Amino acid sequence: MAVVFGPGHSIKPVWFDWHNRKHAILETTYTWTDVKGSAKRLHFAVRDEGGLYQLTYDTADQIWSLEGLES
Repeated sequence: MAVVFGPGHSIKPVWFDWHNRKHAILETTYTWTDVKGSAKRLHFAVRDEGGLYQLTYDTADQIWSLEGLES
């Protein structure tokens, strides 16, 4: 996972690795946040040349996960 951290605590996903393939993010189509337990989670709906993906960042554990995909 590669991200750019910007001003005001903003995060912009740039690319992620999945199935030994680098997926360059062309567009972030939607973002939202929620809370699971005591952890704030940041969700990103992103698009590459082949599909749509939902990436989630758990701010407590500092772990990224792929939550969904549509190709």
